[in-house]
Amino acid sequence: MAINYQERIPNNVDLGNDRRLQRALEHWQPRFLDWWQELGPEGFQTSDVYLRTATSVDAKGWATFGAVKMPDYRWGIFLADQEKDRTIGFGDDFGKPVWQQVPGEYRSILRRLIVTQGDTEPASVEQQRLLGQTCPSLFDLRNLFQVNVEEGRHLWAMVYLLHAYFGRDGREEAEDLLMRHSGSEDNPRILGTFNEPISEWLSFFMFTYFTDRDGKYQLKCLAESSFDPLARTCQFMLTEEAHHMYVGETGISRIIRRTLEIMNELKTDDPAVLRKAGVIDLPTLKRFVNFWFSSCMDLFGAEISSNAAITFANGIKGRPDERGYEDHIARDSVMNIEVPDEKGGVRIEEVAVRSAINDQVRNAYIKDCMVGVTRWNRMIKKSGIDFVIELPSSRFRRNIGAWAGVPTAPNGEIISEAEFNRRHDEFLPSESDRAYIHSLMQQVTEPGKMAGWIAAPDRGINNLPVEYEYVHLQ
Repeated sequence: MAINYQERIPNNVDLGNDRRLQRALEHWQPRFLDWWQELGPEGFQTSDVYLRTATSVDAKGWATFGAVKMPDYRWGIFLADQEKDRTIGFGDDFGKPVWQQVPGEYRSILRRLIVTQGDTEPASVEQQRLLGQTCPSLFDLRNLFQVNVEEGRHLWAMVYLLHAYFGRDGREEAEDLLMRHSGSEDNPRILGTFNEPISEWLSFFMFTYFTDRDGKYQLKCLAESSFDPLARTCQFMLTEEAHHMYVGETGISRIIRRTLEIMNELKTDDPAVLRKAGVIDLPTLKRFVNFWFSSCMDLFGAEISSNAAITFANGIKGRPDERGYEDHIARDSVMNIEVPDEKGGVRIEEVAVRSAINDQVRNAYIKDCMVGVTRWNRMIKKSGIDFVIELPSSRFRRNIGAWAGVPTAPNGEIISEAEFNRRHDEFLPSESDRAYIHSLMQQVTEPGKMAGWIAAPDRGINNLPVEYEYVHLQ
């Protein structure tokens, strides 16, 4: 299958003159398209969708907008512009030139990091493939598909690195990225959160706010890498990732706004009454926040990690915004972290900063998550409603690290397993919560119209009105 490399695959990696890479992609691309048709958005492959397509890395205009059928989307390969004389920004080789090729001694660990990141991209498309059947509006349907095609492009970005720098092993790993499937019993995706089904839109907005934000921080860590092609790839991916988190934050804001309208109209905060009115009550929304935020905590790894220390020391994976730290080598520095003391309490443990890299990244993520939560709470307070959304403790519902298997309340208080089980439906979505959310999911496809449980957005896409027909259904 011959590919027009200038038109079909927008790129800034000189793909048209790289015959070896061309052959590899000619072999992989048909399999990708087969995967997209089989496990991509179901029921909309022939619809014209108003999508953003990356066409360059120029900050003044890196993307174009237009109607396209998703299988015809131009999945491109882009690296941020190369920084002249860039040097290693952290670890034992701080200040030395970055690597343009993969050092032999780090080949295996770099390949593993790229594969793990790459595996999340198609996984989220698979998780969300049925959501179009219950979209609350054409505006939201278009945003779902924008997220999906850009996750597909991010898969292409990781596959490019595997093909271009890792030889036969890389080609085999690229094939395997299309063989694993979200939720499969026999061949699941690598990270557990990416095997959770996303079958309703409240969870989609939570996923794009919380889980895609974890993706942002993983990309920020890799964007510091001494392997320059990986760093530059992730820097550009972050440009697209911002929209995904925007979809999540504004989606949750619109749900809250609609609920507040009905609460004030009916002059009640009774969840039963609000459910009869067809909106999502705030306590239920808070339980979904608890679930999705806590699901992301393990994605950062254990609080104390020798693997994190090694990848930092070797310059492979850094901390987000490394330039903001004073000590970029961190060979002798220490920090304190809280761990359970096995007596039902908490003790402070002093650990090497390098071994606590995961916890530093997790704490930066939590601080970032609070920005949106603060906006939501400001909206609630302004509406005159006495309710506060809080993020649970990073100890809550952990399966990895120092707090794995330690039952806690959302505030981090250690409790017995029996108490956790008894109060489960107070902390996390119950079966009845999930059944109610599913009952709200009715497809709305009239341009400009919204489902009753979500408010209209403040503005449309790319200066178009909210009423624009963003998806032309056929």
